[in-house]
Amino acid sequence: MTQMTDAPDPGLKRHLPLIAILTVAVIGFFTLRDYLTFDTLSQNREWLLNYRDNHYVLMVAAFVAVYFLIVAFSLPGAAVASVTGGFLFGLWAGTAFNVIAATLGAVAIFLAARAGLGKTLAAKMDASEGRLRSLKEGLRENEISMLFLLRLVPVVPFFVANLVPALVGVKLRNFVWTTALGIIPGGIVFTSIGVGLGEVFDRGETPDLSLLWAPHVIGPILGLAALAALPIVIKAIRGKKEI
Repeated sequence: MTQMTDAPDPGLKRHLPLIAILTVAVIGFFTLRDYLTFDTLSQNREWLLNYRDNHYVLMVAAFVAVYFLIVAFSLPGAAVASVTGGFLFGLWAGTAFNVIAATLGAVAIFLAARAGLGKTLAAKMDASEGRLRSLKEGLRENEISMLFLLRLVPVVPFFVANLVPALVGVKLRNFVWTTALGIIPGGIVFTSIGVGLGEVFDRGETPDLSLLWAPHVIGPILGLAALAALPIVIKAIRGKKEI
């Protein structure tokens, strides 16, 4: 007997995780953006604090799970989640939980993209010649620096910083540890805003997220970005590699 012609296309199956993420992201943008807000947090803050005091471990698990889903599916509310981490758990514990959840979510997007588009694109770049191959080799040689730059430059959207490395075939282990370290500076800023969130709510105000762009905050972060770019600049000056 001949094989059934309606068998699932294995190529399509590789793309299903990324398709699912993009689908949920679009749906979430239109359905959740009015719920994952500071107003929702303010309205439910007493319940959240009481639950944290009585069920700390469960609250941590729930918080990390929700934040993971927000990042993994690129849902609105990532900034709110980061600030909530500081509000519920304090600066250091909140930063740790924020970084863990965001890193796990980033890895989920990375793996989904690499399984589909990333695998195909990386293979084409490996098989190519000329400029495209030089770009691929340059990215591999400067992989760590490029990954840190994607995390430290504030204008790069988080989703883009998760997707691009998968599409050019960077190593998973390098992606994981550079993501975890690279998001710590910004994570500390957002978490610190959450530490004083109760007083902000008591005054009937909304948290000021523009703090990230204050000179004394953005300056050190840009300094770290410059430090991450330094190896690339040195190699370019020495002419060891065309970047």
